[in-house]
Amino acid sequence: MNLKPWREIAVPHEDVLKGTFQQAEFAADLSRVHGGTAREEYQNPVRFFERTFITEGMRLLLDSVVRRLAGKGGDPVIQLQTAFGGGKTHTMLAVYHLAKGEVPAGDLPGVPPILDAAGVTELPRARVAVLDGVDLLGLAGKPRVHEGCTVRTLWGELAWQLGGEAGYARVREADETGTAPGKAELAQLLAEHAPCVILVDELVRYVSQFEEGKALSGGTFDANLSFVQALTEALKAVPTAVMLASLPESEKEAGSERGVRALATLAHYFGRVQALWKPVATEEAFEIVRRRLFASIGDRQAAEAVCRAFADHYLGNRQEFPQETQEGRYLDRLIRAYPIHPEVFDRLYEDWSSLENFQRTRGVLKLMAKIIHRLWQDGNNDLLILPGSLPLYDVDVRNEAIYYLPQGWDPVIERDVDGERSEPWEIENRDPRLGGVQACRRVARTIFLGSAPHSVQLGANQLVRGLEQERVLLGVAQPGQPLGVFKDALSRLTDRLHYLNHAQNRYWFDTRPNLRREMEERKRRFHEWEDVFPTIRDRLQRQFATGVFSGIHVFTASGDVPDDWLLRLVVLPPDAAFSKSGKSPALEHASEILRKRGEQPRFKQNRLIFLAADQDSVLRLKDLVRSYLAWRSIVRDYQDNRLVLDNLMARQAQESLAQAEKTVGQAIRETYKWLLVPGQEALPGRGLSEVQWQAIPLNAGASNWSQEIERVLKENELLITAWAPIHLARMLREWFWKDGVKEAPALSVWQQSCQQLYLPRLKDDVVFQEALAAGSESRDFFGFAQGKEGDRYLGFSFGKRYAPILDASLLLIEPQTAAAYEEAQRLAEEGSRVPPEPDETGTTASGSGGSPRVVEDVAKGGGQTGIVPKKRFYGRIVLDPVTAKKQFADVVDEVLQPFTVRPGIAVKIVVEIEAEAPAGFDHGVQRTVWENCAVLRFESAEFEAGE
Repeated sequence: MNLKPWREIAVPHEDVLKGTFQQAEFAADLSRVHGGTAREEYQNPVRFFERTFITEGMRLLLDSVVRRLAGKGGDPVIQLQTAFGGGKTHTMLAVYHLAKGEVPAGDLPGVPPILDAAGVTELPRARVAVLDGVDLLGLAGKPRVHEGCTVRTLWGELAWQLGGEAGYARVREADETGTAPGKAELAQLLAEHAPCVILVDELVRYVSQFEEGKALSGGTFDANLSFVQALTEALKAVPTAVMLASLPESEKEAGSERGVRALATLAHYFGRVQALWKPVATEEAFEIVRRRLFASIGDRQAAEAVCRAFADHYLGNRQEFPQETQEGRYLDRLIRAYPIHPEVFDRLYEDWSSLENFQRTRGVLKLMAKIIHRLWQDGNNDLLILPGSLPLYDVDVRNEAIYYLPQGWDPVIERDVDGERSEPWEIENRDPRLGGVQACRRVARTIFLGSAPHSVQLGANQLVRGLEQERVLLGVAQPGQPLGVFKDALSRLTDRLHYLNHAQNRYWFDTRPNLRREMEERKRRFHEWEDVFPTIRDRLQRQFATGVFSGIHVFTASGDVPDDWLLRLVVLPPDAAFSKSGKSPALEHASEILRKRGEQPRFKQNRLIFLAADQDSVLRLKDLVRSYLAWRSIVRDYQDNRLVLDNLMARQAQESLAQAEKTVGQAIRETYKWLLVPGQEALPGRGLSEVQWQAIPLNAGASNWSQEIERVLKENELLITAWAPIHLARMLREWFWKDGVKEAPALSVWQQSCQQLYLPRLKDDVVFQEALAAGSESRDFFGFAQGKEGDRYLGFSFGKRYAPILDASLLLIEPQTAAAYEEAQRLAEEGSRVPPEPDETGTTASGSGGSPRVVEDVAKGGGQTGIVPKKRFYGRIVLDPVTAKKQFADVVDEVLQPFTVRPGIAVKIVVEIEAEAPAGFDHGVQRTVWENCAVLRFESAEFEAGE
């Protein structure tokens, strides 16, 4: 459904559109109307009632006046006591036009129902006297002349307005002497000119000018108070006479000390007979302002559709908006306030109207008239006029708003709220997502409207101030707009603005800079290499678990990165960042480390992987780190009593530090996103290519960074953590078994894989050995030997389970070569099965040195008869404790294997170990040996005490 903006439905009055109104034009002037010099909208009764919304309070008051003038009851004295600008003068004008009778009461818009309710068919025309204390100020010391009749006092002026010369004659003596007339005289005056209405405004202002004990031509202080007392009593005696008098609501409005005393005395006198009435309720202000500012609401259905869309928007996001928006009557409030959002009225009437000099009705009208004029000029297309719509960039609107606030608000608005030089404007220019809906400016305007008055009313340590987030959203969001944009804007402003404060989910502006300015100044103290980079390095080191890497080197110089067989991750500094387009400092820096270790060439190049920052994110990261360091220094200075903060600011500093630390951690993940892996290609006939770099982005949202790096390396086959023997065999055929070479040293193969970038990159030598062991039982991949003497392989194994030990003697034999060798071995063994002849002692000949000697006697044509077969073998050897592992392996391969490969031979191996320590074995050695012997299931293992 296409919703129409407010400007297509509501049409402002002509003077509002043109901006030709004057500030004073919204102030109803009772004296000017009585004198016939007011503007048409106030002077003409019909025009006046057309633009006047009769509130419930005004209806009751007019009902009482109508009944009184018709002689059907009603109150003789009505006191209008409201806050400054509460609509009391406007109410007096309504009574004035109704009683004056220049236009029949039945022809005045909104009046006939009042007459019907009072049972009055025709209202008689009444005499009306207006006593405006401000207009009559001069009367106290300078008499007035009316058509040859000189009037000196307030009672003389009343008598003249009611009855001319005849009326004045009733009080002439009292007027000339400056003494108050009695109740009887005044009652007679009122009765002779009834029905009559007396409208008294600014009476306190008039009376307070009389100094006590000093007589003026207008009488004395006490005489004027006595007159008011007598008049209120006289009105009770005349059933068709009524008086409306306005009194200030507070002593502050009364002014001087005499004004305060006059207010107390007058309130006492009026309190004896008055009907106290407070005219305008907040809800009724909707219609008052709308009638005064807007000529018409053209399309009522379209207006209601807009209001329903807002109500549905609030219901659909109930967790994001204040509770009152979920109530059914909020739709009614939207409709009644249209085209102005109710939140605007709530803030003006609840917050701004409590400011000194801000008139409750007039102040709202003046401010809203300027707002509407500027919005209309700028072609504003909001659906409603929201708090976020306020054009505070306009000088007139801004001046009207800050007029009621203390000094210091102009720079706050200019820098932090609205205008081309403001921070919200700058943020929106840099981020089209925010700028598209003016998210930052709308949020700042809303917070200003809802919090500026609090700077006057609340102290610095007062916590209940500002707007909650849900009320900020209420002031900015329109149907169809994502709330997340405005939340993001609020977060950005909280981080950037100098005068915006926040605590306990409340936000407010103040004329005092928040800690952000202090933070921004401290940020300049921190330098890249001395402060920023070390902080990033520290955070990076805490982010990593070792994982697949044996070493992680953060911002390490090339000379300090070891050139060994271990897999290492090198994290490049922020100034060596990676960019997919254009020159990349990261590749230059990584290439330098890859080529050299300090001044020496690097050989194990295939053991290095690099992590680099994203060039487009480095500036933001450095700025965030500086902010973190600044907040940390503020908190530390506060804790060390080097900085004085109030409780609220201290809490904000702690919260800002915590948030900055969290933000830095996330920013590091988002910035260090590029894994750089070097590689090379072997080009047939052309050697090796230049080093080629593969840049792979990491997922910044991964919970474990080390695991994320490992995942990326595995998925892209840039790191092998488990290797199938077929791949090892393929690599051997391609690079090692060629040009007549049929075997390759296993250790050399592993070392070449660590050095050459064109070979697979293994996690470690364990992966290599596991691949060897996995392929040992197959005849498809490779054979093993522990060395070679001439054409003979030592410790040859092929197609059998084998536990290879990666050392310099281990050979990997091409499978066809291994099969041929095995076949030759088999044939040789078959030809050597004739046992050797014994000597006279019945034993085989032995050589010198005590080592067994095997005598080979290859008999041709069969063996000799009568020879007893040898059924047992015994051998004994003493191993060097240092090289025992290698020697024992040789024994297994050279002595045990000939037995174990033949079926039917039982082999028993007994290992005896003797160790002696002249000083004795310490408890640590004993415990270790005992535990290991138990694990290895030794039949016996004992330590003995020596002699």
